[in-house]
Amino acid sequence: MPVFKKAKRDFSARTLVLGFLIIIAVGTLLLFLPVSSKSGQFTSIFDCLFTSTSAACVTGLAVVDTWAHWSIFGQVVIALLVQVGGLGFVTIITFFNVAMGKKLGFRTLKSASEDLTESSFQNGKKIFIRIVKYSLIIEAAGALAMSFPFYSRYGGYGIWMAVFTSITAFCNAGFDLSGMEGEFSSMIAFQDNPVVLITIAVLIIVGGLGFIVWENFLTLRETKKLSLHTRTVLVMTGALILVGTLLFLFSEWNNPKTLGKMDFGEKLLNAFFSSVTSRTAGFDSISMCDTSEFSQIGTVLLMFVGAAPGSTGGGVKVTTLMVVIVTVVSYTRNKNDVELFHHKLSKFVIYRTIVTLALSFSAVGICFSALYFSMPADAGAGTGAVQCLFDAVSAFSTTGLSAGATAASSFFGKCVLIVTMFLGRVGPVSVVMSLVMNTQNRKNIIVPEGHILIG
Repeated sequence: MPVFKKAKRDFSARTLVLGFLIIIAVGTLLLFLPVSSKSGQFTSIFDCLFTSTSAACVTGLAVVDTWAHWSIFGQVVIALLVQVGGLGFVTIITFFNVAMGKKLGFRTLKSASEDLTESSFQNGKKIFIRIVKYSLIIEAAGALAMSFPFYSRYGGYGIWMAVFTSITAFCNAGFDLSGMEGEFSSMIAFQDNPVVLITIAVLIIVGGLGFIVWENFLTLRETKKLSLHTRTVLVMTGALILVGTLLFLFSEWNNPKTLGKMDFGEKLLNAFFSSVTSRTAGFDSISMCDTSEFSQIGTVLLMFVGAAPGSTGGGVKVTTLMVVIVTVVSYTRNKNDVELFHHKLSKFVIYRTIVTLALSFSAVGICFSALYFSMPADAGAGTGAVQCLFDAVSAFSTTGLSAGATAASSFFGKCVLIVTMFLGRVGPVSVVMSLVMNTQNRKNIIVPEGHILIG
């Protein structure tokens, strides 16, 4: 008599989803306290929820200016939310368990590896210690580099500003403390400062490469080679940065509101910075509201792709784009298998790519529709379809750039943005896996082959 096991939920994905929900809830309560605001009064609980979600999901979209509204305490809370959200709460917990000498079980390592979107790790303890250690070292180096220009401009507060910016840049979050130069002005005041812009760009790139790539480089002396994953991430990251830089140079060259009045060096610097930050970081050195719609559509594509798996960034990931490209190339060349750098990709990778893209397009489509059709009638210019699509993709890819739709959106629209930011950070696949039943008991069932026409 056959024995049927009760279907189980995917507890790794479930832990990830519940963990981020708890982090967001705690952050909301802390930001709600009067000590978190500069006025010393309670902040709207909805604004606290939006800010906490944006910080924990390392997005950067904001309904109130970080410097103008939040006190030092509130800014520290946001920085901690960004740090935990960027590194992944399971990774943080695992690190402290290791530091306290607690034994790590298989489930703990599996949950942490799922949080980093890597199926399995060898020498798990060493990897998690390295992740936290090198993250703090990189952030400290970035803070030190920016402390000089910030201190000369803002005095002692500039030191904290450098630390805060380094954390949010490395974690690809996009929160900043430049509100004293004008609310929501981001890095526009530093568009002629290569030290600040290049430091932030390097932090964004390093954080966006992902911890799996780091581990490969750290063990390169032992392994003697770069893994397929690392090579894919490096090639796609370099290509997207180059394409994005050329996009902004071409489309904004004569725009007097963005690059038009700059010399060639500043144009190249700001185009490069905009290309880097568009892929899930969310800092502005030129206002996205002032860019052409061509630039905004190009930025939408960059944001949607995002960073690498296992990184502090979001998006559908550069590896997903590479799999799509090589699948098309392999099919057009009439190959039986999908090949990448002389390696055969498994069907599971292809299936996961299709599912990721399908769920991601669905999430963006729903968010875009909700924003567009719920936009107040008196919202004014700059809140059209392109701007709503821009902010919807920004929320899903956890980028944090805005073309103006977020600030003008209705209460319902902002609620949809909150859900979209959360979905984008934990991943649509993880959310679905946390809700549906595990169907692994069906793997031995044989079904007849069918044929349908495609294209």
